[in-house]
Amino acid sequence: MNLSFLDRFRPQRPAQTPVVFDGLAHVRGYWEGLRRGDTLPARAALDPRGLNGVLDRVFLGQRIGRGLVQVRIAGSGLADFAGMDVRGLPLSCLFAAESRPQLAETVERVFAEPAVAEVDLGSDRAAGGGLVARLLLLPLADEGGMKLILGAISFAPGPTARCKLQIRSWRDERLPRAPTPPTDAPVVQPIRRVGHLSLVHVSE
Repeated sequence: MNLSFLDRFRPQRPAQTPVVFDGLAHVRGYWEGLRRGDTLPARAALDPRGLNGVLDRVFLGQRIGRGLVQVRIAGSGLADFAGMDVRGLPLSCLFAAESRPQLAETVERVFAEPAVAEVDLGSDRAAGGGLVARLLLLPLADEGGMKLILGAISFAPGPTARCKLQIRSWRDERLPRAPTPPTDAPVVQPIRRVGHLSLVHVSE
C-alpha cells in the first residue's frame, strides 16, 4: 500500500503563523525618508508627528562606551515592559547577562559601520520558546561628538510576562558611508626672491 496514501489520514501539524512585529516598518520608512543620499538623519530632523501611532515603541539612545547605549528618551511600551522608567539606564539592563556581549557587538557595529540592525528576542524564562520581541537599531548623525541611535522595539501580540530578553538571532545591513567633504588645499603664494634665497609662503 502506498504510504503517501496513508499520510493523508494522519493528523497534520498546523503551520506556524509567523509573528508580526507591528510598527518597525513604519519607523524604518520614516528614518529612510529623512536621509539625503548616504547621509544619516540628524536628531533635530526627528518629528514625533512622523512617528504617530508607533511612538510607544521608539527610543533614543546615546553611546556612552564601546557597545554601551544609554536610553535618553523612551516610549511607554519600553517602560511598561521593564516596569519602570528606563530613561538614563543602559539598554543592556533589559537583557539577560549571556546576551549582553552580542548586544554590545551589534550596537557597536551600528555606530561604527554605520549599519542598520534587527535583533530577534526571546525570553530568559522560556528557553527555546518563541520570539517575544524584535529590536530595530538605526544610526543617527553625530551631534557635537555624541553618537546617537534611533531604536524601536515591538513586542509580539498578547501579554508579555516580565523577563529578561535573550538574543535569538540578528542581522545587520551595512550602509554606504557619506563622502567626506573635500578640504581646501593650501594656497601657495608666488615666490619672492631675497638675495640668494627664495621664500615660499603657504597659507593654511
